[in-house]
Amino acid sequence: MWYVSTRGMAPRVDFEGALFSGYAPDGGLYMPEELPQLGGETLRQWSGLSYAGLVKALCSLFIGPELIPKDDLNDLIDRAFSRFRHKEVVHLCRLRNGLNVLELWHGVTYAFKDLSLCCTAQFLQYFLEKRKKHITVVVGTSGDTGSAAIESVQGAKNVDIIVLLPKGRCTKIQELQMTTVLRENVHVFGVEGNSDELDEPIKAVFADVAFVKKHNLMSLNSINWSRVLVQMAHHFFAYFQCTPSLDTHPLPPWRWLSGCIAQKMGLPIRLVVAVNCNDIIHRTVQRGDFSLSETVKATLASAMDIQVPYNMERIFWLLSGSDSQMTRALMEQFERTQRVNVPKELHSKLSEAVTSESMMDEVITQTMLRCWEENQYLLCPHSAVAVSYHFQQTDRQQPSPPRCCLAPASAAKFPEAVLAAGLTPDTPADILALERKEARCTPMRKGDDWTQMLRDTIENLSRQWQGHFQNTPE
Repeated sequence: MWYVSTRGMAPRVDFEGALFSGYAPDGGLYMPEELPQLGGETLRQWSGLSYAGLVKALCSLFIGPELIPKDDLNDLIDRAFSRFRHKEVVHLCRLRNGLNVLELWHGVTYAFKDLSLCCTAQFLQYFLEKRKKHITVVVGTSGDTGSAAIESVQGAKNVDIIVLLPKGRCTKIQELQMTTVLRENVHVFGVEGNSDELDEPIKAVFADVAFVKKHNLMSLNSINWSRVLVQMAHHFFAYFQCTPSLDTHPLPPWRWLSGCIAQKMGLPIRLVVAVNCNDIIHRTVQRGDFSLSETVKATLASAMDIQVPYNMERIFWLLSGSDSQMTRALMEQFERTQRVNVPKELHSKLSEAVTSESMMDEVITQTMLRCWEENQYLLCPHSAVAVSYHFQQTDRQQPSPPRCCLAPASAAKFPEAVLAAGLTPDTPADILALERKEARCTPMRKGDDWTQMLRDTIENLSRQWQGHFQNTPE
């Protein structure tokens, strides 16, 4: 299995190359050169697999056995899921009127990103140990990515992680999950800005190809192919759990790049992408308007408070028939002008592949309250964005076909939103304990040179590693 850049100007790489690169050298994102096609017989065989079994089956298609032998791959995935609280790793809740909620948040940080990041970290450490190498991971986060990335690599001897979080714009719990991890290889910065602003110094550092190579830098943001690969399992698992027959075509789940790839591989699902009022994806799907708004609005669904959805580039490439020339032109125009009108043919394919909806905070809290009243089930605000679409459809159409909403986080992480919905938070003991822990966070203030601060930190970590490596006996 080879991987190519969506912009078509970089050499192809194997899974290890895609894993460690993040962005391709031409600024694009890595995608499989060819997608395996799954027939009905394979789907029937896979329908009896556990969630972990599906992750193993999918990863074996995209990671050659010459890179990670099958037994090693299975062990890495088992190790990745060993700390999850639910024996099935994920859990499907069947609620009233055809609503199914797939809980993806039973990992240590109570968010779906634990699923893909725990696996990705295991893959990284497997290769690092074989190559006797050290890397520095740089992550920008709007909330959950940072804590899941920290959890996945904390204490690893050959990985340092630097996380930039938007100070005061995550929930208090999200912030504490990052700042209270005091391991030597964890370095957290609190940025006086929003999630898109803190991405700028990260982009500037990664644009310096020589610097990236010298210091073995990589990112664990959603640009990393490994994360997309693992997240495909959500859609297969949801489909097999919710459909009564493999000959029907139901199910619009939510996390959508991995869903589009699953569609292309032969999984007969319909997709809905539901977002909050930061609606660039919704506008792109509805009108082909891929452009930045003037501001990012702070909402109850804070992890969606972004304007630059990285994986739109992969969607454009995928739906254009792997047209790297078109993808490169679109993305370079977007980077230059922050505005693109998606070509008519591509927009038509996007509209066929997915439906979209945008929800205001008022709808989010109404949905949380309604879901509790009808089901005694507490949604996080991000899950509520997806469930609100289901409620809209069931109110218009009775009976309603079954739907599966992917729940990316536990309501326990968002007590502010729960209270705003007029409900009572239910906070687990390990989250309550965060308040009593010592915290460590370096400020990045307005007026500071954030890019230089980041470069200096990276250079210091490289010097420390080189000194450690030189002083370590064979």
